[in-house]
Amino acid sequence: MGSMTHAYPYGSRASPRRTLHWQNPPMSIRRVVTGVNADGSSVFVSDESVEAVAPTLLAGVEFHQLWGQDEPPVAPQDGTPPGYHDFFPPAGGYRVGTFTLPPDATQSLEGIDVGAALRELEAALPGLLAHNEPENPGMHTTVTIDFEYVVSGRVVLELDDGATVELGPGDTVVQNGTRHAWRNPFDEPATLLVVLIGATPA
Repeated sequence: MGSMTHAYPYGSRASPRRTLHWQNPPMSIRRVVTGVNADGSSVFVSDESVEAVAPTLLAGVEFHQLWGQDEPPVAPQDGTPPGYHDFFPPAGGYRVGTFTLPPDATQSLEGIDVGAALRELEAALPGLLAHNEPENPGMHTTVTIDFEYVVSGRVVLELDDGATVELGPGDTVVQNGTRHAWRNPFDEPATLLVVLIGATPA
């Protein structure tokens, strides 16, 4: 199979399956969790590394799923990681994580079992692709309030009618259930910290 543009949320198209100067092994992120024990004292519950999810089909894209739950949070908690399933939260739930978007490119799917890669992606990040618009690469809409902070690199946020804004390190975005896509027309990856809060449809 030849080259194609593959559409997915959190990016316009995948990068080439070749070694580029900016590519490194997927990184891990240190996560320190606190909680309140049975005696009512605040304690450190865990100090560990969270490994990146780097799907085969989305070369160069990395996700770190740091925390989240499907119900409205209560506090204090004992620091046990809440259980959740889908990538995007339901109403009242939330997700905290990062994603890294490589420079825009056209990915060659030669040698890739696309069916297997799609199953791998769905297993690792359930529901991620379900919100994507196949006819509009990268465009997607979720019933969430999204807070994004650019940690490194530059990225372009696109809304309806081709409206765009360029964002760089230290910039933030608040998205209110808006249809959008992330683009990276630059020559280095962009990493964003993301908080997604599940909302009720208006």
